[in-house]
Amino acid sequence: MRMPRLGALSGYLVRQNLFLMAACLGAGTFIYLMADVADRLEHFIEASLSWRQIITYFMVKIPLIFSQILPAVFLLAVVLQIGLLVRNREMMALRAGGLSIAWFIRFFFVYALVWSFGQLFFSQFVASYGEREATRIWREEVRKRQLDKKTVKNLWFREGPYIVHAGEAQPTSSRVNDVTLYEFDRDSMRLTRIMTAKKGLVDEHGWGLLDVWEIETSDFTSTKLLTSFIPLRQNMRSFLDGDTTDRSDLPLWHLGQIIDELKESGSNVERLRTAWHGKLSYAFSIITMALLALALTSFFENLYVNLVLSLVVIFSYYGLYVLGITTGQKGILPPMLGAWLANAGFSALAGLRLSWLCAPRLTARVHRWRDDLSRRFTRQGE
Repeated sequence: MRMPRLGALSGYLVRQNLFLMAACLGAGTFIYLMADVADRLEHFIEASLSWRQIITYFMVKIPLIFSQILPAVFLLAVVLQIGLLVRNREMMALRAGGLSIAWFIRFFFVYALVWSFGQLFFSQFVASYGEREATRIWREEVRKRQLDKKTVKNLWFREGPYIVHAGEAQPTSSRVNDVTLYEFDRDSMRLTRIMTAKKGLVDEHGWGLLDVWEIETSDFTSTKLLTSFIPLRQNMRSFLDGDTTDRSDLPLWHLGQIIDELKESGSNVERLRTAWHGKLSYAFSIITMALLALALTSFFENLYVNLVLSLVVIFSYYGLYVLGITTGQKGILPPMLGAWLANAGFSALAGLRLSWLCAPRLTARVHRWRDDLSRRFTRQGE
């Protein structure tokens, strides 16, 4: 069975849009990568990563970049496309030939819907894998090497009857230096003993101190010890800022399973439910961007003005999207409403403008009413 072919005009618009999408996507990805390189290159060099590992990190991250910037790229591409049609007088010829604005709305809506499903599939399969791999490289190859070299200064903590201070600690190598330990009576909480040591070794059973001075506070007698063992179980690695895996970054279907399991156990799943809806709303934001592009280009024919307005709209959309996600995660708004807030708000604004353009009778009636009102005021002034 042969697939139906696109009409000549539809095929022309698709080819033109794909070219502009590729150009905008390439430029956006390059800018994103340059910013990411400037931010992370110092960490890669500090961790002594090879150039092959660094290139691999950025290569696997490219699908994630594509999925993040695709809605904005789609808006810019459609604005550019319509601007070029207007500049080349093609739009005038199409309108003169009887092609209405409603046809363009239907075409770009269906076209954006196809892109939305593609964006959803790409982000949850390809981009999700790339994000996990990039996170693994960053956590295991970069952060781990940095943490292995990290030294914690002036470490304080309390455990049981002890208050412990270490002038310097190396959590990954389980070593501490310049240790001072204060021991308190469990019942009266009075200080009973002070111990100082030049160094110590840490394992899962406790701290082994070396070259120790022990002072009894009852009579202030001091004793010199070669070694002393203190049963401290504090995990030294907890003092490092390690990376953790966020469940909200999981693919859509996996995240849904986690939400069901947590809901059955009685856990609060508002944050994860918001993230689940957010993945869907972000994929289908391409439809919102198509409507916004058509609405924007109906106000001005100047291509450069429309591009500037497009950038303002993009930043406004992302600001409202983040606000909706945040309020949904904090329980201020229902998860679904918070995740779809930006799409609903901007689609409604664009829909009102496009509905106005598609209702010539209503438009003509409003213009007549405005003209009549103007004439009345003019007569009253005379």
